[in-house]
Amino acid sequence: MSTLPTPYYLIDKAKLLRNMEKIAMVREKSGARALLALKCFATWSVFDFMRDYMDGTTSSSLYEVRLGREKFGGETHAYSVAYGDDEIDEVVSHADKIIFNSIGQLERFQDRAGGIARGLRLNPGVSSSTFDLADPARPFSRLGEWDAARVEKVMDRISGFMIHNNCENSDFSLFDRMLSQIEDKFGALLKRADWVSLGGGIHFTGDDYPLDDFCARLKAFSDRFGVQVYLEPGEASITRSTTLEVSVLDTLFNGKHLAIVDASIEAHMLDLLIYRESARIAPNEGPHRFMVCGKSCLAGDVFGEFDFPAELKVGDRISIQDAAGYTMVKKNWFNGVKMPAIAIREIDGSIRVVREFTYADYEASLS
Repeated sequence: MSTLPTPYYLIDKAKLLRNMEKIAMVREKSGARALLALKCFATWSVFDFMRDYMDGTTSSSLYEVRLGREKFGGETHAYSVAYGDDEIDEVVSHADKIIFNSIGQLERFQDRAGGIARGLRLNPGVSSSTFDLADPARPFSRLGEWDAARVEKVMDRISGFMIHNNCENSDFSLFDRMLSQIEDKFGALLKRADWVSLGGGIHFTGDDYPLDDFCARLKAFSDRFGVQVYLEPGEASITRSTTLEVSVLDTLFNGKHLAIVDASIEAHMLDLLIYRESARIAPNEGPHRFMVCGKSCLAGDVFGEFDFPAELKVGDRISIQDAAGYTMVKKNWFNGVKMPAIAIREIDGSIRVVREFTYADYEASLS
């Protein structure tokens, strides 16, 4: 690793495998199928590895559904908050199932999507989110249909539903309670469906998650309503599998010890900025505390404050943890800062770089 120039994302297949094995176990014990949520992670260089443990992909746009079909295979579900007239036919050509966000979209495109299974997004009005920006059940939410009576009138045109109301939910009891609320609100509709996707945001691959209880709950739901259950793990698929490897470019003291690295939260880990979160660094212990800062001109481009065993100096390397979800799919060219390469550590420990970005990529992103 010390010979690879930073910055780069490093995907560790051995760590990825731990998540894949838990997903495979849930599929076997519950009967649920698992679709990778491309909105979270779409680095297709590891799709050949992941497809042995998952059933396919789910998408949020034309480009994602095409990527899922061409690079992952298996079942390919298409969803979008809104499809355009100029893209619906291509979306349908790549998908096995298409999920409409509203009855209006269903009615508009039902004929053009007549050759594949059609579904509708339901919004139960409850979620696990504690952050308004990410809450699908926020007041006046545009994400899905709320009124069961309205949905009942179009049941002859759809075969299933997608319900996504879990957000970073590692609490099984909360998942169980919200699923019971879904059953109470939409039970009559669910009994008429063939399949139901419960979306993503369920952190069932985390430490100490009660997988047996989770599997039993999924199976009970499936048996009660006679539906094929789908899960759409995004973070759950890739959590703790990837780091962002960076190097210290400069240090200074302005009331605190600062270290500036060759990456940026706004460009390379944007969710940290959006949700006002700190990065994770391991190890995070020792007598020397530094604020680790990005190299963009944004004043708040800060990864966080961390403890180190030795004083940081120019050239030192730092591994920023959990850098897979909503990172590579959101990376951008703010300030023209160099884009991190993407590397993979194979099961045998060898590392290969699968993508590097150059000035030509920056130039091509503009006009």
